[in-house]
Amino acid sequence: MKFRANLWIGATCFALVVAGGVFAPWLAHTDPVMDANLMNAEVPPGSEFWFGTDAQGRDIYSRVLHGARISLTVGIVSQLINTCIGVALGLSAAYWGGWWDDFVNGLTNMMLAIPSLVFALAIMAILQPGLTSLLIALGLTNWSFTCRLTRAATLSVKQLGYIEAARSLGYGTFRIMFTQILPNIAGPIIVIGTLGMGGAVLAEASLSFLGLGIRPPFPSWGSMLSDARDQISTAPWISIFPGLAIFLTVLGLNLLGDGLRDILDPHSQTRKA
Repeated sequence: MKFRANLWIGATCFALVVAGGVFAPWLAHTDPVMDANLMNAEVPPGSEFWFGTDAQGRDIYSRVLHGARISLTVGIVSQLINTCIGVALGLSAAYWGGWWDDFVNGLTNMMLAIPSLVFALAIMAILQPGLTSLLIALGLTNWSFTCRLTRAATLSVKQLGYIEAARSLGYGTFRIMFTQILPNIAGPIIVIGTLGMGGAVLAEASLSFLGLGIRPPFPSWGSMLSDARDQISTAPWISIFPGLAIFLTVLGLNLLGDGLRDILDPHSQTRKA
């Protein structure tokens, strides 16, 4: 079935990227920062340097593997922050209603009106470039989608019979929200979280490309693409392999999220049937 293929292809791509980042110290041939040798500058891919070398003579294969650590860290941690904020606001707004629901709706609409990358650029312009600042910037920009989804899902289940039964048993507000409602709406949240990780990886690469993310000489796929701009015609491999790494990661996460959606969303399964 198509959705099974999407799930397995996406999971395989993502697993390869995770394995490359986790085992980078053992898989890499050289140190991605310190082992620079101008005698080996811009060597094309071959038996000694599988992905070639950059203008400083550093092994691109090693830098791509270590760059996976940064991209995965940013993607996973920033999306966890987004998910926690979005779930907390959406769940509480739908369950409590009233002025709090109006406030959260207004805040969500305001965040949706601002392009997330522009908002992240504004935050990074205030903070110093670095990994911590990058996590803060990306962790505060994309929660609105999760919030809106969580609110809609909570509104659809909060009046169901098992919620009324929990109230009659004396369950408190927070116990109902986090033990009765949240587990039953977790499927769509997992899907949007998976898709959001791909967006976070792209956002990190964009900010690093603009010089507001991870600063050289530390390996980041976005900064590697930025450094390769001047050699795009003379040494295209310097930009090809970081670009392929970004493509593989985002493609894997999107296919994984699409496969999870088809499995976890009963309406999607009904349409396919």
